[in-house]
Amino acid sequence: MNKEEELEFIKNMQEAVDIMKLDDIEDNPDSEFEEFQCDCCAKTACVAGSIMYGDKHFCNDCVLIAEIAMGLGKVKDASEVIELMEDKRLEELCNYIKDEEKRTLN
Repeated sequence: MNKEEELEFIKNMQEAVDIMKLDDIEDNPDSEFEEFQCDCCAKTACVAGSIMYGDKHFCNDCVLIAEIAMGLGKVKDASEVIELMEDKRLEELCNYIKDEEKRTLN
């Protein structure tokens, strides 16, 4: 795949993932407000647009990253995406702990 084809693929994936989230909200409006902690990035995210890869629940943003990475042959499966996102996940968990400490002190 050349650079132009890669960019087109990425654009198409962005559109598909956006549509997936909107479809989830249309099918179940509450999914926009139901939250979970993403197993990939550790952020709290809405259920709408999320996907389960095996037993791992990915938020819509991480679904986009995973689908692009797998589609471009950069990784073979979602578990590799989780490994590559380890620093981001740990940073998010540290931020969560810091925020909780601030809330407790106030």
